[in-house]
Amino acid sequence: MGVEKINMPQLGESVTEGTISTWLVEPGDQVNKYDPIAEVMTDKVNAEVPSSFTGVIKELVAEEGETLAVGDLMCHIEVEGSTSEDKPEKSKVEETPVQQEKKPEEKKTTTSQKSAQTKQDKGNKKRYSPAVMTLAQDHEIDLNQIEGSGRGGRITRKDIEKIIESGEIPQAEKDSEENAQPSAQPAAASSEKQASAAAASNVQAGEGDIEIPVNGVRKAIAANMVKSKTEIPHAWMMVEVDVTNLVEFRNAKKKQFKEKEGFSLTYFAFFVKAVAQALKEYPQLNSTWGGDKIIQRKAINLNIAVAKEDQLFVPVIRDADEKSIKGIAKDITDLAGKARDGKLTSKDMEGGTFTVNNTGSFGSVQSMGVINHPQSAILQVESIVKRPVYQNGMFGARDMVNLCLSLDHRVLDGLVAGNFLARVKEILEKMSEDNTSVY
Repeated sequence: MGVEKINMPQLGESVTEGTISTWLVEPGDQVNKYDPIAEVMTDKVNAEVPSSFTGVIKELVAEEGETLAVGDLMCHIEVEGSTSEDKPEKSKVEETPVQQEKKPEEKKTTTSQKSAQTKQDKGNKKRYSPAVMTLAQDHEIDLNQIEGSGRGGRITRKDIEKIIESGEIPQAEKDSEENAQPSAQPAAASSEKQASAAAASNVQAGEGDIEIPVNGVRKAIAANMVKSKTEIPHAWMMVEVDVTNLVEFRNAKKKQFKEKEGFSLTYFAFFVKAVAQALKEYPQLNSTWGGDKIIQRKAINLNIAVAKEDQLFVPVIRDADEKSIKGIAKDITDLAGKARDGKLTSKDMEGGTFTVNNTGSFGSVQSMGVINHPQSAILQVESIVKRPVYQNGMFGARDMVNLCLSLDHRVLDGLVAGNFLARVKEILEKMSEDNTSVY
């Protein structure tokens, strides 16, 4: 028998960490290879983590609610015939006289091993996960002054978050006043950060207030939104589109379509189709900032936003430019259903290149979306409303919709973004029973 490690796996493209929402096993449980051992939440998907081995769960290292970086240790499992470096204890067998004579030496060896283990555990403090390093750098925290709560004194993300919430940020001591002088301005900036953190932590609930813990998907959403707004310089544009012909066309087809196909022909499918077609003509919008380069994606994979209570998911319609309106409508129905039932997989969430958000379903008429990092743009499709429009020398009621585009100004400028929006507008305004096929 031997002991193996099960680490946090990569649960999706660009996923760097996951939060253990529920352990599905306990120490002593027998599991087979590929049996689920834990439910993990990431910013992209909820997933079950399978066991990498057949054996008996030895120890759960991470706790429920703890966020681990990809590759961090989750648990230990005892495996028959393992060649792991973690050796099993000696079997208790009858000792020969020779073995009895060696007992004192064995005790010394055991003591030496324990000492080595203690040193190794202390060394764990110096091995920090990417999540811990990022938080420490962002808040200028001196990790050498922190006692970790993890195994062997290892500093966990939870330790850092508690310190940030308290506002008491440990920093490296200065050797002398002289050495401190040149860094007066950074110290002032640091003080502002500390004051800001302290102010946030000092916010208290009043009588009748409800405190809602931030964890799981909500925490992942918050982290992603901060990352997007911090790293991406957002700019915004909006156009209004006359979709009167499209509304008439869809209303004429929706009943027959539902009876034939078994799912609804929504307005959103038409908008997604128009966006996919325009992206093929303006591929600059289908790009990612790469630091010293801009990566223009070949595939047009559109993320769509799907909400479930306090959770938000952005599954992907793959190769949307190659699909009919009916095909897109089916994908929207299937992905929304999987999101509501908690059945989205990591594959459903990977590879998105541009996001289309149906904010109009909530009655919104204008909004500024936060870009889905690391993409370069997101389009908000607002509510279709009747408005008086001056046309052909007279006013008339028309079905109008606002399209709001948020763009990464490192990648895109007003000219190409404006041309893209104008093309989407042109495609939508030409959609009618005479020149548009659903199939």
